[in-house]
Amino acid sequence: MAETGSRLRKQLESANFDPQNYVKQLSQQSDGDRDLQEHRQKIQSLADETAQNLKKNVYKNYRQFIETAKEISYLESEMYQLSHILTEQKSIMESITQALLSTDKDETAKEMLTAFPKETEEVKQRTLTTLLEKVEGCKNIMEAPGRYLVYNGDLFEYDADNMSQIQKVHAFLMNDCLLIATWLANRRGTVKYKYNALYDLESFAVVNVKDNPPMKDMFKILMFPDSRIFQAENSKIKKEWLEILEETKKNKVAKDRHKKEEEVVPTSPVRPEVSTNPFDEDEPLDSEELVDLSPEWIQELPEDLDVCIAQRDFEGAVDLLDKLNEYLKDQPVTPRVKELRGKVDERVRQLTEVLVFELSPDRSLRGGPKATRRAVSQLIRLGQSTKACELFLRNRAAAVHTAIRQLRIEGATLLYIQKLCNIFFTSLLETAREFETDFAGNTGCYSAFVVWSRSAMKMFVDAFSKQVFDSKESLSTAAECVKFASEHCRQLSEIGLDLTFILQSLLVKDIKAALQSQKDVIIEATKHRNSEEMWRRMNLMTPEALAKLKDEMRSCGVGTFEQYTGDDCWVNLSYTVVAFTKQMMAFLEEGLKLYFAELHMVFLESLREIILVAVQHVDYSLRCEQESEKKAFILQNASFLHETVLPVVERRFEEGVGKPAKQLQDLRKSSRPVRVNPESTMSVV
Repeated sequence: MAETGSRLRKQLESANFDPQNYVKQLSQQSDGDRDLQEHRQKIQSLADETAQNLKKNVYKNYRQFIETAKEISYLESEMYQLSHILTEQKSIMESITQALLSTDKDETAKEMLTAFPKETEEVKQRTLTTLLEKVEGCKNIMEAPGRYLVYNGDLFEYDADNMSQIQKVHAFLMNDCLLIATWLANRRGTVKYKYNALYDLESFAVVNVKDNPPMKDMFKILMFPDSRIFQAENSKIKKEWLEILEETKKNKVAKDRHKKEEEVVPTSPVRPEVSTNPFDEDEPLDSEELVDLSPEWIQELPEDLDVCIAQRDFEGAVDLLDKLNEYLKDQPVTPRVKELRGKVDERVRQLTEVLVFELSPDRSLRGGPKATRRAVSQLIRLGQSTKACELFLRNRAAAVHTAIRQLRIEGATLLYIQKLCNIFFTSLLETAREFETDFAGNTGCYSAFVVWSRSAMKMFVDAFSKQVFDSKESLSTAAECVKFASEHCRQLSEIGLDLTFILQSLLVKDIKAALQSQKDVIIEATKHRNSEEMWRRMNLMTPEALAKLKDEMRSCGVGTFEQYTGDDCWVNLSYTVVAFTKQMMAFLEEGLKLYFAELHMVFLESLREIILVAVQHVDYSLRCEQESEKKAFILQNASFLHETVLPVVERRFEEGVGKPAKQLQDLRKSSRPVRVNPESTMSVV
């Protein structure tokens, strides 16, 4: 058989395998339908084996797939950073080369600029004015003093998602901003373009886009949370755009830094006048002199934060913020510090939005609670521990809800409940451990986790009750399911989380209804048997049946049942009493599995009502029966109930609950068996 399967596998795996010829040959060689069915079973078993092997390989390599995906993500981020660094290094090298080669040209340019400064400034502004007259809706662009044109040209804009061409634009690069204008289809006079967007040079980062034919000669402008992709006419123009953009951004940073340094350093050594007015108060020294914001990393901090956010380097962004906060700690709040804080706060808001999106349920829920650790830890470092806690718990609630919803409903209820408990309580345990790891220093968040655990438990109980109680399962099945869930719930106490009370409070209504329903069924069945009672001894016909009944009674706790068995296969009890005993003890055991404090009175009253039906029937039969022999037999059954069954019920109830059943004791005492006078129609105590 194994050789046949191996040969069939090789035949199907062959590179020259032709399904049509294979089926044709198989039909010719087969003797009938039976051979085809056998061959079909072989192919099906081979397909099942292949599917199992494939599943095993997937599970085996699943962890490697996850680690590889993470590594790819990290490498992609590092490549972005490396590309940015290389571009900066290249522009620095080229600027140094140009500086060394054009020293003489710079001297000549300085002399010309000194001789004709107004004319040079006027020429730059005139050129910008001439170009902007062709753009509709940008009259206020020229209001900024000292603004002039650096570079301009046509570009094509592409969609960042599907890389489809959107429109043709014209870009104007000025010394402090970048203007994007779209082409007008219906031109009016000299106007060719329409204003689209204006970006400050500090608000965006420029990233080179690798050529991927036919998509080439492109570069990306990153402005969190958006980005725009533009394509130049050729590689030369693209190179010019990248170099000039980087150079212009650096010139603006250097100019701003130089301007701030001039504000700090006094321009002249003139001594301040000393007031001779004795009523003048001493003015404090300029606090700006005490805060040095000239370091290069501070000047480039907003741009570096933009790059970190765009490249999803959340740790790097928070590290920069911590470094700045440490640097400015205990420093006076000057106008320049306020301005820097304003720029940084905007980046903090953008970073927070990205981290919030990382924790949103719309993102993939795979990876378990640990997948959220990166975003949660950075939000906590930003001082957003409350928001991090809320988003983490919301993410885990969505994950638990999805896992429960995707669980297949099996034919066997107990099997489904076992899978449901394993999925839910495992997720709850993992969430609790991850919560304890992430929020170890934020004890105020633990109350939120307890509230979340209650809502998660309610979600679990809804699915549990729908499958167990709404589908009208038997009480024995319901008892096994509740017992299984309670055991899982108690396991959570190992980590200090006890949800047993919550589980019981959510299930108490359904369990009460199930107990009362089963009680009604037993009472109806008992009444039906009582109506057909003939008060005859049981004949089990075979020794095996008698042995089986003895085992059943012994398992119910009735150890003295042997004394009620007679010769051969006879039992000196009626069928009604024996059936009642078995049904009563089964209800008792199932109720004890479901028992907790809130069910005490319901459970006890149900037992009392069931016992009362049997006791009243025996008492009624004793009073109505005329034959002395039957009265003696009925009295024997009554003695079995009062002296054997009811004490066992009371003892087992006390063992399971922990306290005696006083109502059952009172019932047994008030309805004790009677002595019968064979010559009288009345029974006396």
